[in-house]
Amino acid sequence: MATRLRVALVGDYSPSVVAHQAIPQALRLSGEDLGQPIEGIWIHTTSISNPEAQLPEFFRDFDGIWCVPASPYASMQGALDAIRYARESKRPFLGTCGGFQHALIEYARNVCGLDDAEHAEANPAGSHLVITPLTCPLVERSGEILLEPGTRIEKAYGTTRIIEGYHCSYGLNPEYQETLFNDGLHATAHDLSGEVCAVELSTHPFFVATLFQSERRALRSEIPPLVRSFVAALRSG
Repeated sequence: MATRLRVALVGDYSPSVVAHQAIPQALRLSGEDLGQPIEGIWIHTTSISNPEAQLPEFFRDFDGIWCVPASPYASMQGALDAIRYARESKRPFLGTCGGFQHALIEYARNVCGLDDAEHAEANPAGSHLVITPLTCPLVERSGEILLEPGTRIEKAYGTTRIIEGYHCSYGLNPEYQETLFNDGLHATAHDLSGEVCAVELSTHPFFVATLFQSERRALRSEIPPLVRSFVAALRSG
């Protein structure tokens, strides 16, 4: 029998959050399809308060990290520390909704040198607002998304056009695209208005973050292609 994989679900669990209901089912369906036992363990952001040197010990028993929806998080720094650890240690990482937003903030702060990169929801007066309100909020809405050919996300779906659901009001401030998207981080999906809704790190075995919540497919008993791809990366990693 295959060894059971464990995923750290970084966020502040609430049974009222639809995505939080969907995530365990998305992992289960993906694992069953791959013949891979898998378990998601909820990690509250306030529990990630160790010095940076202790993070390898904190995440030692996890095969991957998923930064989940429902921000603002109780500890923004806890979420950022988890994302940074996944990025630097090459641990498979998936971020959805709030995870997408905070992956961009972490990259802006720790790779691009914008130490004061901020989220407008948490600090609207910040000097470098990398995440700002969307022109059209996407709360409980679905939309068509265009995937860049040859990317991990396109390979996961097997097509360049998909429809997925959202529950968000904040996204990437387009003023920071040139700063963020360099030799490592790339925009790999856009909606029909040109809004960036997925990013990947080409220098990482599996580091994908999406503004949309693909995990919601599991509530319709569908296997979410991106979650399945994430589980496959956990197994091979």
